[in-house]
This record gives sequence, structure tokens and C-alpha cells, in this order.
Amino acid sequence: MIAAVTPLALLAAAVPPQATLNAALNALAGVLLVIGYVLIRRRRETAHKRTMLAAFVVSVLFLTSYLTYHYQSNWTETKFQGPLPLRNWLYYPLLVSHVILAAMVPVLALRTIYLGLRDRREAHRRLARWTFPIWLYVSVTGVLVYLMLYYLYPQP
Repeated sequence: MIAAVTPLALLAAAVPPQATLNAALNALAGVLLVIGYVLIRRRRETAHKRTMLAAFVVSVLFLTSYLTYHYQSNWTETKFQGPLPLRNWLYYPLLVSHVILAAMVPVLALRTIYLGLRDRREAHRRLARWTFPIWLYVSVTGVLVYLMLYYLYPQP
């Protein structure tokens, strides 16, 4: 039996595998963050701790993969192929906010984890109120940028 080739399958074949890996790691980090949040709201501290540490490990794997990918590709730019108004009013603001906040996540996450592991609960909670939404935003927008670049407006 011969399988039908769909336009989406052809498109997926043209997407660099490491870009897909990076998006998958970003998505997994986001899912782990939400699970960790739900766990702490249910007072399941040990499960929360393990899940948040897993989210951090996944984020480190993402960063390693992302930097390796761009280093190997000589930091060549992938250009947004969508219409100019969409690029100026949605894509670039999304990308700029993503990049700026992404630079903050390692510092915020490390400090938040440190405070949690040291059982400095009040300081941990105060910082986590900032860290969690920023980290989640970065994970979600990373996936959105990937989808916009490779699926909504694919490269020529």
C-alpha cells in the first residue's frame, strides 16, 4: 500500500530536525512548568520539586541544542516570510520580547531553584511569582516562533 504524501508531510520534511527538537524541548519545558505549578497548588512539594528540576534540565538541554544548532549554521538568519504588517506588529514584538525574557530565565530559574532547595520558602515564593510566568512565556513563545517560521510562513 502506498501512503499519500500530504502538503504538511512535505513541509515537515523541509524543516531542520534540530529546529524541531528545539521546539519540542521548549514545549516539554512549558508542560513541565504547568505540571509543577499544579503540583505545588495541590501541596505536593516533592513532586513539584522534581518536576521543576526536570523543567530546568529540559531548558538546559534546549539551550545547549539551540546554541549548537546556530553555531553549526554560522548563525544564519531564518527570515520571517509572512506579510509585512504581521511581521511588524506580531512577529517582531513576539520575537523581541521572547529574546529579552529568555536572557533573564537562566538567572531567575537558578535563583528560584536555589531558594527552594535551601528551604527559603518565602523568598522562593516571591521570586517564583516572577520566574514562573516569564519562563512559561518564553517556552510558549519559542514554540510560536518556530511554528510561524516553519509552518505558517515556511522558508522558500
